[in-house]
Formats: sequence, structure tokens, C-alpha cells
Amino acid sequence: MERSLEIVQSSLLPLLLAFFEATIPLTIISFVLGVIIAVITALARISKNKLLNSFFYLYVWIFRGTPLLVQLFIIFFGLPSVGIQLEAWSAAIIAFSLNTGAYASETIRSAILAIPAGQYESAASLGMSQRQIFTRIIAPQALKIALPPLSNNFVSLVKDTSLAASITIVEVFLTAQRIAARTYEPLLLYCLVAVYYLIFCTLLNYLQSVLEHRMARYE
Repeated sequence: MERSLEIVQSSLLPLLLAFFEATIPLTIISFVLGVIIAVITALARISKNKLLNSFFYLYVWIFRGTPLLVQLFIIFFGLPSVGIQLEAWSAAIIAFSLNTGAYASETIRSAILAIPAGQYESAASLGMSQRQIFTRIIAPQALKIALPPLSNNFVSLVKDTSLAASITIVEVFLTAQRIAARTYEPLLLYCLVAVYYLIFCTLLNYLQSVLEHRMARYE
């Protein structure tokens, strides 16, 4: 018992540092890029351009239909065979961003399509341009609709970043693996990592509920 307590105490700081130095930055960067990709994809999917629509449909189909770990391995381990060599961080950000973009694009597309067509027509009758209609009328309403599922995507991405350990990124899970290999206490270390994820995701869920409550005040 005393040894277990010592291991926990000595592991708290290294795991926390790994969480803030790798897990959180990887999540934030990938999510921001993923949302940008998602918006572009959603707009392309609802456009009348058949070529764009088909291209982005294929992208969404591939990334929603294959495991994230496989995508990560293809980008990091597979692309070097065709002359494309990427660092682990770059490969992880590309994989997580494209995967997030594929899922989030369907959320954003559905949110945009949920806006009644009459609002487009009313805004157009007032002389507003397509850009003004989207930025002033459609986007704010679509954001409110898309916020809950996008928040869920963010929480899921936090947990998915643990897969980055498989391509040598020293995030919280790989740090725990290394400590477990040294102390021979895998159950203790992995449970500690689970607690870190649980606390952080609980905090994110709370912030999500607060944000949704505030946005509901404007309905």
C-alpha cells in the first residue's frame, strides 16, 4: 500500500505535465483545424457544384467509415513508403483534424439545413447578399443548433488523442505506459490516467452545459 502511494505521488506531476504539454494542445489544434475543415465541407456538400459535392462526400465517407487508428497509421507509417515523411505531431494533427472534420461536417451541414428556407427568402427580399445572409442570419442560428454535438466531438477528441501514443507522441497515456514499465504497476497507472481524463472531460461537460444554458436565454 505504501509503495502504491509513493508511485501515485511520484507520477502525478509527470502525467499532469504530459496532459498539458501534449494532450490538450493536440486536442485544441486538431479541433480548431477540424472545425474549419468541417465548415468548408458542409458548405461544399450543400452547394450546387456537383464536383465539389462528390469530392467532399467521398472524403466524409472514407473518414467516417474507417477507424481513427487505421487513419493515423496510414498517415504516419504508410505515407513514407510513397515518399511523404511526416513528424509524429504533424501526422497526428492531420489525422485527428481530418477525422474531426468529417464527423463535424455532418453536424454543421444538418444545422444549416435545419434553418427554414423562408428565412433565406426573407433576407434576400431585403436586399441582403448571400454572404450577409449566411453570416448574419444563418450562421448564428446554425451555431446554436450545432453547439451540443460539436461539444461532444471535442470531448471525444480529448479521449481519442490517447491513440497518439501509438506513433510515439509522449502524451499522458504513453507517459503512463513508461512509468508502468518501470514500476510494474500497470493497473495503478492506467487507473490514474483514467482519473485524469474523467476529471477533464467532466469539466468540459460542465462548461458545455453552462454555455448551452446561456445561449438558451436568447431564444
